[in-house]
Amino acid sequence: MLIAFKKFTLSILRLPTKLQILAGTLLIISVLITKILMLRRMASSVVKPVVISSTGNHTATLIFLHGLGDTGHGWAEEFAQVKPSYVKLICPTAETMPVTLNMGFSMPSWFDIRSLDKDDKNEDIEGIKKASNDIIGMIDKEIAENPNVPASRIMLGGFSQGAALSLFTGLTGTHNLAGIISLSGYLPGREAVDWEKIKKPPVLQCHGDADSVVNYQFALGTSKELKPRLTKYTFKTYKGLDHSSCMEEMSDVQDFIKECIPEETKASQSQS
Repeated sequence: MLIAFKKFTLSILRLPTKLQILAGTLLIISVLITKILMLRRMASSVVKPVVISSTGNHTATLIFLHGLGDTGHGWAEEFAQVKPSYVKLICPTAETMPVTLNMGFSMPSWFDIRSLDKDDKNEDIEGIKKASNDIIGMIDKEIAENPNVPASRIMLGGFSQGAALSLFTGLTGTHNLAGIISLSGYLPGREAVDWEKIKKPPVLQCHGDADSVVNYQFALGTSKELKPRLTKYTFKTYKGLDHSSCMEEMSDVQDFIKECIPEETKASQSQS
């Protein structure tokens, strides 16, 4: 295809000047139309979430949201190794959309990110709210399809942008969830949060002090907002960790899951 494009370009150069301009214009229009059609196909394609069923009696669910440009497959294997046997894991993939931070190119993203400065007051508030409503719809669907799994047995978590959306949804959504896991994330849309009406699920916020994408100071800013307002809040720092995870962090995550959604005995199931 590249060779054919080069031959076509050389053939244009052999034309008279006026025809060169016309042919060149038509070529640019053709390329733009092709790109637009490709982006529309990508945006309209809904990628099914990665679902890893419980190996025991399904009594709880963990929904984990990936970071910018990733897919549900990015974290499914890692969380499959730390989740308890009675927990079902759901790792959805965000829609493909143009991202300002990525020079307008499209990639899987929960909402638009306009800069790496989380305090610049230029956030995609409407996009954040829309994505949050989508996640709430996913939680509603999980509850409807699994009568034995109430909201209090559903945990929400994410990495980076997915962590940001998890925090926003867990605090401002309609459900009292079992807990929120935030890995290398922050709380977006703070000006849109009604602090008098927030939900107060247990929150585990984990962050590396060497994070080069979501600055550690932004994580501390989120911590200062949440710690005095939540009954059960834990902030974990990992020395030297960049924008990624480590074994110590995943061990802490595993402990948090087991603590917030412990295995239900037959006696506790009969009482609920």
